[in-house]
Amino acid sequence: MVVLAGLAALAILWLATGVRVVQQYERGVVFRLGRVSGRVRQPGPTLLVPVVDRMRKVNVQVITMPVPAQEGITRDNVSVRVDAVVYFRVVDPVLATVDVQNYAFAMSQVAQTSLRSIIGKSELDDLLSGRENLHRGLELMLESPALGWGVHIDRVEIKDVALPDSMKRSMARQAEADRERRARIITADGEFQAAEKLAQAAQMMDSTPSALQLRLLQTVVEVAAEKNSTLVLPFPVELLRFFEGATPKPGAAPQQAAAPAADAPALAKTEPAPALVPPRPEHAPRPE
Repeated sequence: MVVLAGLAALAILWLATGVRVVQQYERGVVFRLGRVSGRVRQPGPTLLVPVVDRMRKVNVQVITMPVPAQEGITRDNVSVRVDAVVYFRVVDPVLATVDVQNYAFAMSQVAQTSLRSIIGKSELDDLLSGRENLHRGLELMLESPALGWGVHIDRVEIKDVALPDSMKRSMARQAEADRERRARIITADGEFQAAEKLAQAAQMMDSTPSALQLRLLQTVVEVAAEKNSTLVLPFPVELLRFFEGATPKPGAAPQQAAAPAADAPALAKTEPAPALVPPRPEHAPRPE
């Protein structure tokens, strides 16, 4: 009985040493005498044969791997420095354990080489503004080797694009010149529209002279609202033209003067005869 109890205790201890616990974010790959045995162990307790079985746990969480900055020359001959980040996870623990020695290190190296390749195929404007196409292209380049390692690429993002200082100054001058060009175009367009409206207003005021007087009065009201002590009132040229037309020209006959009748007899004008004054003698004494 003592021997049987001892053997039972040894058996229980032997079985207890073969109990393993797999976490929820892990999967277990069991090697029995060096070969993959059975299915992948799911989360929870699992029993292994002591001394015979070995289990390797594989993390199936999404791994965020930063890609070191890579220097390259774009297709338009601009030297840039680009870094990225790759999000991936293991979907086949057996391939990730058997077919590749270190899948994380392998993914890092492939990501660096793919990033250098995508830099050489792209232009600077694509790296700065058209990154969505570059992300998809880089993801496709990483998917091909990753499928053979049991890894799925979730997402690839370019983090930053470092430019030389000379290129930054050139781009700043270009942006400033473009904004200056757009500002001048907008100003010229505003002047053109204002000129059109002023021409239309001039035509309306020319056909209706009273509109100019109303506009003048409105301007006076607007100026007076500013509480100015001095008011300069312009004298309109149209008012001068009105006075010029109302004043008769010199030398013109009045319109209401009656013309003399043709059959009226001419009246002879008689002048009175001068009175005869007797001549005074030269040596006559002057009367006192």
